[in-house]
Amino acid sequence: MKNEMIMDERSRYLRKLILQGWEGARKGHIGSVLSLVEILRVLYDDIMNYRPQEPLWPDRDRFILSKAHGCLALYAILADKGFIGIDELKTYSLDGSRLVAACEYNTVPGVEVTTGALGHGLPIGVGMALAARIQKRPSRVYVVMGDGELNEGSVWEAALYSAHHKLSNLTAIIDYNKLQIAGPNEEIIGLEPLKEKWASFGFAVEEIDGHDVDTLKKTLKRLPFSKGKPSVVICHTIKGKGIDFVENDYKWHWKNSLDDETVSRMKSLLEEE
Repeated sequence: MKNEMIMDERSRYLRKLILQGWEGARKGHIGSVLSLVEILRVLYDDIMNYRPQEPLWPDRDRFILSKAHGCLALYAILADKGFIGIDELKTYSLDGSRLVAACEYNTVPGVEVTTGALGHGLPIGVGMALAARIQKRPSRVYVVMGDGELNEGSVWEAALYSAHHKLSNLTAIIDYNKLQIAGPNEEIIGLEPLKEKWASFGFAVEEIDGHDVDTLKKTLKRLPFSKGKPSVVICHTIKGKGIDFVENDYKWHWKNSLDDETVSRMKSLLEEE
């Protein structure tokens, strides 16, 4: 599946917010953050129900970033929506900042769950979805996972449980950029046929371009895809999307010493074409 979408002004703007964090800390999970931007953009712009000034509103939708190393993308969208101040992004990963390099509950408004140990997000999301049903709340639960994270057995245990309980208010979203910390998925643990795997676990499945904003909107607005089934959206993405010298290079999964020249190149690539 191709990812040849030209970034519009909003996608560039969100990446510029992310760059504020990198510019201050000079480190981060750069490739993993950039592949997430359009997914989070559409969820927060067009799909989810929430109140930035009332982050614990009981009927809100729940969002879990299970691949917590992509947290700077979440911090950027939370700042954009008014959960936190935009200037706070400059403190990312600095001593004393609450914007740490993973997601922490009860620290940053809008962060629903402490994540970072991969494979935990979907099990927690299952519990939230089941609770919403029992309490007769309209809340939906969205869990974003990385593709490398699917190596974890807890993901598939949670998938079996959610299908058994027919949790149609639960949606898993896979950031399928084909790379993990040590190299390509296919060289480590291959995932294909991924669509068929999820279907065999009882999910209704859609497979789309994860950078195509219009397709993301149309797809996510159709949730749930099937009555009585949890849904999963496999989003084909590009690790490092938007920074050409980062794209599709697993060595940019994590960097801990960005120099001035690199930051300057990033800035120039995010200017409007």
